[in-house]
Amino acid sequence: MSGKVAVVTGAASGIGRALATRLAAEGMDLMLADVDPGGLAETAAQTGARRVLTQTTDVSDEAAVRHLADRAFGELGAVHVLCNNAGVFQGGHMWTRTTEDFSWLLGVNLWGVLHGIQAFVPRMIEQDTEGHIVNTVSVAGLFAAPYMAGYAVSKFAAFAASQTLAQDLAMAGSKLRVTALCPGAVRTQINRSERVRPADLTIGRTRDDYDAQGIIDDVMVKGIDPADVAAQVVAAIHEERFLVLTHPEYAKGLRVQVDALLDGGLPPLPSYE
Repeated sequence: MSGKVAVVTGAASGIGRALATRLAAEGMDLMLADVDPGGLAETAAQTGARRVLTQTTDVSDEAAVRHLADRAFGELGAVHVLCNNAGVFQGGHMWTRTTEDFSWLLGVNLWGVLHGIQAFVPRMIEQDTEGHIVNTVSVAGLFAAPYMAGYAVSKFAAFAASQTLAQDLAMAGSKLRVTALCPGAVRTQINRSERVRPADLTIGRTRDDYDAQGIIDDVMVKGIDPADVAAQVVAAIHEERFLVLTHPEYAKGLRVQVDALLDGGLPPLPSYE
């Protein structure tokens, strides 16, 4: 990775900051993006990268992501690792969440990935060099559960986008590889996503919304360090591994889920801890 270029969205905190720091330690130059300019500047200062650029970017905005790509290729010359990492959370039941909730979640968690693919991957293919796309999905993109509503919908779709991208690239004979990162409980600020919710997307608080907030608050406290996740991602890039499950017990959970589905039943509730 030394001397190559990485792009990380959602880089102002959490997994994004850990990815930026770890990729810089591998010798990579960085293009970092987030909607939080203050946190973005802090990440840039902490990485110690030889070259690091930042851009305030809303990944749900196609034009903004294309501008990010233009800067990355134009000022850093190439992109070898793309981390579509930005993500937000809003909990609650399927029937209580509003159109605004779904619009926000799908905009960041799904369209953020799609915009990243569309803006970067064609040019990464044209480079004709080895490269890697890492999409931060979630264990919620593999296991549906109560109180997840639009979050699970957006993450299941992001996982499908990742798998389809990987299959498309393989069929095309591309040198690019894909990793779907499915973290469970990690000590990040995703449980405080309302801090970056656009002001025009009002939130209607309901009892189930507060219940979901309490659950995710408890889970975050018990989470693993984001640096551990970043280390697993770097290993997956080197090993060209498609799926990264941050917690080993999820592999067993997947088998239980498949067996339940094949029997025609509703899978049991997973543990996100």
